[in-house]
Amino acid sequence: QESKTIAIVGLSPNQARDSNSVAIYLRDNGYTIIPVNPKVDEVLGLRCYPSLSDIPTKIDIVDVFRRSADVLPITEAAIAIKAKVLWLQLDVINKQAAALAEKAGLDVVMNECTARLHSRLENRGLL
Repeated sequence: QESKTIAIVGLSPNQARDSNSVAIYLRDNGYTIIPVNPKVDEVLGLRCYPSLSDIPTKIDIVDVFRRSADVLPITEAAIAIKAKVLWLQLDVINKQAAALAEKAGLDVVMNECTARLHSRLENRGLL
């Protein structure tokens, strides 16, 4: 089953930030983007939620743009909302969080960009 709903934790309204450009790429490629950032009410014209637990819809992928040290509570929240995938962006590495998520049955991708991987797979005809 395809995962089409992505909560982007740490999505910035700043267009110069990677999280912003990745969110636009994913949205433009058919994914439903749900911003998670307690500091803003809206990003890319979308309602922004303060935490994963505040999102009223089912989330397939939790895509994390936060410091590695901040990932463990996000992982716990991803488990609690029954996400399918924990995705830690480039340079976001937390092996304890990854092990916890895998033990709870989530697929884990670490130190990889969702947009970059999607583009590579699409260019190879794999999507």
